[in-house]
Amino acid sequence: MRRVLLAATALFSLAVSGQAALAAGDAPDAPYVDDRSSAEAVIRSLYSAINRHEFARAWGYYGDTKPAKDFDTFVKGYDGTDKVEVKTGDVSDEGAAGSIYYNVPVAIQATDKNGQAKVFAGCYTLRQVNAQIQAAPPFDPIHIDKGALKPSTADFEEAVPPSCGDGPPPPKKDAALEQAKKAFLATYGDQCDKELLANEPETFSIKYKDANAQPADPDKETRLFHFSCSAAAYNENSVYYMSDDVSGVQQLQFTEPEMDIRYVNNDSEGKVESMHIVGFRTTGWATNSNYDKDAHTITTFNKWRGVGDASSSGTYLFRNGDFSLVQYDVDASYDGEENPQTVVDYNTAP
Repeated sequence: MRRVLLAATALFSLAVSGQAALAAGDAPDAPYVDDRSSAEAVIRSLYSAINRHEFARAWGYYGDTKPAKDFDTFVKGYDGTDKVEVKTGDVSDEGAAGSIYYNVPVAIQATDKNGQAKVFAGCYTLRQVNAQIQAAPPFDPIHIDKGALKPSTADFEEAVPPSCGDGPPPPKKDAALEQAKKAFLATYGDQCDKELLANEPETFSIKYKDANAQPADPDKETRLFHFSCSAAAYNENSVYYMSDDVSGVQQLQFTEPEMDIRYVNNDSEGKVESMHIVGFRTTGWATNSNYDKDAHTITTFNKWRGVGDASSSGTYLFRNGDFSLVQYDVDASYDGEENPQTVVDYNTAP
């Protein structure tokens, strides 16, 4: 059964009385969006049409049940409207007799010609008829079945209803995870493989006692988020974020030694003459990495070529709220064998 929605007319009159309907030439320079791929996209397309004053297109996003008694009345309802901003919330859906009904929480901020803004909030119901049972034209795409928005006293940013329909509200979002996702996309969205960007990150909870904690003190918690970014022939690069109550969400940086590697006769394919650490640096990239939740370590393994006979690898141990480098191995010889040498070792006493 379809969920009971707010009962109201789908026409939300934002008019300022006495003003004439907007002419096509007065349309604002708003982006053109015409997308029927999802219920949320249809709502955004509706308000794209309204912002551009393409009211015939806006009318077309509705199904048999229109938002006004006729098209002229629909157009006049937006006489005084200059622009409309829209936000949508978590979409719920329910199947019924060859159709899917979507409930979309919506908030809009309508600004009139005088610059006065008002916020409205409520729900839209959209219907998608199974495409496979539509045997003859015209095709019926996802369309708006009904809607109900009411004036809201909330700020526009906070006005989207938590849910629509008579079901329970959706679970609260993981704020730290969402912030980590936003940070990752903002920083690496144009550098990572598209298929990997679509994947959800691995998430881990690390509980521990602070170094200065008393036995009765509660455990602290650090969240760890592992994002895969790019995959080449033999190396996969990842990015990690950590979150706790004090520092919030931060990208994890990995300390690495800078090496001065010398080869006999300056032949990099020949025997290694010497290796020395000349400094340290940090990087946000972790190559071929893995988090061991039992040992609380992140390991990296950077192959210098596909066979893996030359490489560098690090081990980073979580202690007192952060990850620290405890071991770093370098295999600088391209000899067909894996024979790394440990150049950093904080696992053992000096």
